[in-house]
Amino acid sequence: MMTQLRKSLALAMIETSFPLLSCIIGVPLLGVLAISLLRDVVLAKKLGLAVAGFELLLTVCLVLQFNSANGGFQWMEHHVWIPSLHIEYLLGVDGISVLFLPMTALLTLMAILVSWNAVQQLTRLHLALLLALEGVTMGIFCALDMVLFFLFWELTLPLIFFLIGLWGVGAERRLAATKYTLFMLFGGLALLAAIIILALDHPDSAHNTGTHGWVFSYPELLKNPLPDHLQATVFSLLLLAFAVKAPLLPFHTWLPTVAMEGAPHTTALLVGLKLGVYGLIRFALPLAPTAAVEFSWALGIIGGVTLIYAGLIALQQSNLRRLLAYASISHVGLVVVGIAGLNMQGIQGAVLQLFNFSLIASALMLIAGFIQQRLGSTEAIHLGGLAKVMPRLTACYFLFMLASIGLPGTSGFPAELLLFMSALMSHASLAIIALLGAILSAAYMLSFSRRVFWGAVSKQMGQISDIRPRELLVLAVPAVLVVIIGCYPQGFVNISRTAAEAWLSSILEQQALKSGSVAEGDANSSQQ
Repeated sequence: MMTQLRKSLALAMIETSFPLLSCIIGVPLLGVLAISLLRDVVLAKKLGLAVAGFELLLTVCLVLQFNSANGGFQWMEHHVWIPSLHIEYLLGVDGISVLFLPMTALLTLMAILVSWNAVQQLTRLHLALLLALEGVTMGIFCALDMVLFFLFWELTLPLIFFLIGLWGVGAERRLAATKYTLFMLFGGLALLAAIIILALDHPDSAHNTGTHGWVFSYPELLKNPLPDHLQATVFSLLLLAFAVKAPLLPFHTWLPTVAMEGAPHTTALLVGLKLGVYGLIRFALPLAPTAAVEFSWALGIIGGVTLIYAGLIALQQSNLRRLLAYASISHVGLVVVGIAGLNMQGIQGAVLQLFNFSLIASALMLIAGFIQQRLGSTEAIHLGGLAKVMPRLTACYFLFMLASIGLPGTSGFPAELLLFMSALMSHASLAIIALLGAILSAAYMLSFSRRVFWGAVSKQMGQISDIRPRELLVLAVPAVLVVIIGCYPQGFVNISRTAAEAWLSSILEQQALKSGSVAEGDANSSQQ
């Protein structure tokens, strides 16, 4: 039955004559070219804003036309790129990846609006880098060829390096940029090694020599998984690569550093777009299904340790930006705990929670940036009584903060509920860890918020202004989405349902086949 489902999903992959995904990737890159030709900074800003807005419109149209009943890849584009190496320009989206396209576009638009007056130097270069990062991030979510995916993955490094190093707010921003890049290069080496092993040792290439049998197509790799003796190696390499980007312990230290030294809108992009967790869902588990099932316990332990450790560290923080960085790491641990359950609740909860990261974590980091811009600090000792002098900012903050801890009625509740159910169904100890993580989350967020927003008015406040209309507009869209998803999560969960079923069946079927072959071998040996 599972085999028939996979075959039907493979047949259901839809190719299209209109290259919508290429347009989504290419529009920001064309915007970069257009901005480079302009000399007027104001005109360049308006053009960048128009390109980001048009990109958001394109991605929303894609979601509206997406067929959630089809679990295969849709809007596929297939062109030969490097025929001698069997490398292709292969794009497609399914229910797991499609929602991340409009969220990437929305975050980029928000970043441009927030940095409108904050960036005074090299403004055109800053806009160009933001749009280029948007384009290559879209490529990461759309790429179905492993080399193409790796190309987009690595192209994010120089872009983020310059965004942190040139426009950071800390004195050690260049050190933070270098630290981030070195961490990502380390993870990139592991990712490249895994891709080469997948291409060389794929069953279809076993009878070929040279480069003629290399396979980089993700759909082809799914049809014929690696031999069991290689799956543990590939799974470990992919887990290492994506754990660095996520981040998971012990590769998490770059995020608090970047949060303190980088520009808030750049950090908002990093905490909002969890590319590492997406890579774990998209590539690590499906491409090494047997190893994924065998080592799911290890994945659960890694997620659980990250969840509790980062939560305890967050409890001790006195700086809002560092607190939000550790909170983001802790939430990543919860997502990994849910994924380790290898059930429908886990994968759907993970996708929905990643969607929430784009809304909640990025909005909170932007609010921290608004405070930093006005007071020059986000240390609790310099704050106090913010609710009295900045009521509009306080209202926005508390909405996203309550969503972050999973309050019913917000988008955080259905996502965390699904992840808790996944942990409970897989192992009771994981459920206890997830519950402890939720308690820690409420503790560090509520405790810090009480001191900063409801305490005595600090002398540093002076005559600071509340958030301006443009800043309020930036937060309005994610705020509305937080409420809509909290009240009607089923509409968003249904988008990934069929794709999640296909994802889960492709992993569990391989384990069932292996168990069947082992049982048959034991029966034959007993008969002999």
